[in-house]
Amino acid sequence: MKKIITMSLVVASMAMAGGNVNSDLQAQIDALKAEIATLKNAKTQTVGVEQKSGESEDRIAKLEEKVSEIKKHDSGDNIKFDVDFRTAVDSIDYKMADGTSRGKNDLFSNRLWLNMAYAPTDNVIFKGQLAANKAFGADFGNNRGAGMDRFDWVTNETLTDSSIKLRQAYWLYMSDDFMGTEIPWTMSVGRRPSTAGFLSNIREDDAAQSPLGHIIDVEFDGASSKFSFGDKVGVPGMALKFCLGQGSTNASPRFTNTGTDYADSANSLKDVTLGGIVFTPYDDGQFKLETTAFRGANLPGYNMTATGLSANMATLGDVDGAAASLLVDGLNDDNEFLSNTKMFASYAMSKTRPDAGQQMLGSTASETGTSYWLGTQFPVEAFGGKLGLEYNHGSKYWRSFTYGEDTMAGSKMATRGDAYEAHYTQPITEALSAQLRYTKMNYDYTGSNGFFGAEGMPMTMAQAVANNMGNVAVESAEDIRAYIRYRY
Repeated sequence: MKKIITMSLVVASMAMAGGNVNSDLQAQIDALKAEIATLKNAKTQTVGVEQKSGESEDRIAKLEEKVSEIKKHDSGDNIKFDVDFRTAVDSIDYKMADGTSRGKNDLFSNRLWLNMAYAPTDNVIFKGQLAANKAFGADFGNNRGAGMDRFDWVTNETLTDSSIKLRQAYWLYMSDDFMGTEIPWTMSVGRRPSTAGFLSNIREDDAAQSPLGHIIDVEFDGASSKFSFGDKVGVPGMALKFCLGQGSTNASPRFTNTGTDYADSANSLKDVTLGGIVFTPYDDGQFKLETTAFRGANLPGYNMTATGLSANMATLGDVDGAAASLLVDGLNDDNEFLSNTKMFASYAMSKTRPDAGQQMLGSTASETGTSYWLGTQFPVEAFGGKLGLEYNHGSKYWRSFTYGEDTMAGSKMATRGDAYEAHYTQPITEALSAQLRYTKMNYDYTGSNGFFGAEGMPMTMAQAVANNMGNVAVESAEDIRAYIRYRY
């Protein structure tokens, strides 16, 4: 009888874990529960009958083996996948400083994300994401955009080809107690989730990823460790995260003619590294304040020569960055419209630190840039959708790390000038949604989407025209996007 009771508890506990058991396995468990109930009755009615008791014990042993196999199959021995597939059409228009226009009315694209996760134990998780991003009927090669199409920061945010590439892959360790302090903490290493961060995720209709979207939105390999102090100090949501990353690696290629595979190369850029913190002073679910500060070291860019930009990039110096972002998620609990309304504000700064003898953003001096960003999103109750409105402004020397932002006309967060955006997101079914988005960027200065050298040097539109650069200086850009997205 003890084995029967034990077996009943095993099956009952599995039945309560319904979120992890599919319908076929649940049917098997229900059948086993019925058999166990029958065996329990048989055991009660045949006390002293050794033959039937022995048969019952044999059947219970077999049932235990079956349940063990089902539990093993369902509770962690298989990686879990889900699909995120988006088909979009963008209409892009550029107004150049010389008065000419360029654009494309119908840029169709498909973006596929294959998300995967596996938790072998309660405190260790593996997560990954495979991606493909391509224009209809096109296979864009490796040498487009001076080779920058495949730059590691944006390799999955750029329209390339139909190949499946790695976008995220990392393990996450979680514990409720850091070295006896009773402070919950996490540790993670790999290709971390570093795009569509806090606040940027609102228009993307996604959960916020690791960084603050105002100043960082690129793919990155690295590590992070987060410590949650809220319960310890009595401040809701207070947490501190340490982040380290590497944006490029200086290494000779394999089979080099020097025979020194993967050694440091004098002909390559230095390792690009980044270190910083994300500090959350307060988060009670309605009010959330996040701050960040970091330094990016050995950043690349092009130098200016007598005939134009240099053919190859050089290592130019470092950049410091900081931001503070506030989200109010729900304005009034007594009103459904206000309770589902979001409002946010963010402020950020950047500061260049050129190496000796080098220029960053066209200047040998350390230059400071600033940006502010305001936005709201509210429900459209008649249709069940959400409408968002956003505005951001950047100064002359503003430089963000937002090259991976999900736009086709350049990063709006990088704008040196004014950017306006409206987006409406409409659920269609449980798995399908649609979005219509309008983004407009008016540039006061050139170089908004450049890297850290002369290509990022700010000039007014009048200066660009005077220097015979009016045909390559974008004065304004528009991107109108419509998409259908499947997630399940």
